[in-house]
Amino acid sequence: MSYRFYTKSNSAWSGMLQAISRAQRSVFLEMYIFLEDTSETHDFVGLLVAKAEAGVEVVLVLDAFGSHNLSKKSIKRLKSAGVDLLFFSHLLHRTHRKILIVDQKLGFIGGANIKRNTRQWDDLTMQVSGPIVKPILKTFAYTYKISGGKNPQILEYSEQAIPRKIKAWLVDNWPRSRKNYYLDNYYRTKISSAQKNVKMTSPYLAPPRWLLALIDSALRRGVRVEILIPKNTDHPSLNKVNYLNSARLSSLGAKCYFLPVMNHSKFMIIDDEEAVVGSQNLDILSFGVNFEAGVFFSQKEPVRDLVRIFDNWKKTTTPFV
Repeated sequence: MSYRFYTKSNSAWSGMLQAISRAQRSVFLEMYIFLEDTSETHDFVGLLVAKAEAGVEVVLVLDAFGSHNLSKKSIKRLKSAGVDLLFFSHLLHRTHRKILIVDQKLGFIGGANIKRNTRQWDDLTMQVSGPIVKPILKTFAYTYKISGGKNPQILEYSEQAIPRKIKAWLVDNWPRSRKNYYLDNYYRTKISSAQKNVKMTSPYLAPPRWLLALIDSALRRGVRVEILIPKNTDHPSLNKVNYLNSARLSSLGAKCYFLPVMNHSKFMIIDDEEAVVGSQNLDILSFGVNFEAGVFFSQKEPVRDLVRIFDNWKKTTTPFV
């Protein structure tokens, strides 16, 4: 697996636009929040329109709630250019995922939405290439299918067989996910098997009871649990929730740290040997309502780089007392 980490929203946008500009065959984008208000510096709508008009297959699946402020003008412009634009709308569920696939060879996955006021946020997006792109394409195709997509070639990807012997894999929480790669099961298995440490980041800390129980069990085994969260989020009402849950976890023995700036990243590292990067927050919505996706991997180099990112962010924090 070839990879690259982006630790700011705007740097992830630049990497995504560069990849889109080089697309020869297809651009598949699934996004929770997709707005045109980044156009002054990162004109996603303009570039997607240009690629569609040049004959590249462009498919957008946007969450109907998260992207409800996308203007009618932009929607019309995209569709007029030939973009296959769909909105995911399923009662209580949202697609909270942030996925880009270019030419079925290059993938982006992580936490970064496309919205102007998130430009300077710390966040984490992972660019990947190699066999891992196939399961990302498969899960995108399934979202496309249940959002009403009709293109038979894309629908076929949702049924494609994926090689079992690849070093990185996708975890998500679609009902059809393999048991071993279902998001909840991944967290349960990995935290339960941790021997030395568990390192996590999340902008919102409201874990379900089963996750609290797993963390408590790990702490009782002598595992060091560290969690980075922003002191002030984009939702002031959640600051108190973060504080209260930090107090709860700290009382169990976990180490919670407050970041000085908004950090929207979502990842977990187990024993400095395996990690997952994705769209999932440490909250009830991500594990019970929203549809999420992440890439887990155990290759030494990306895990080492992710540990370095975690440690660098940790240096700026204030420990919970």
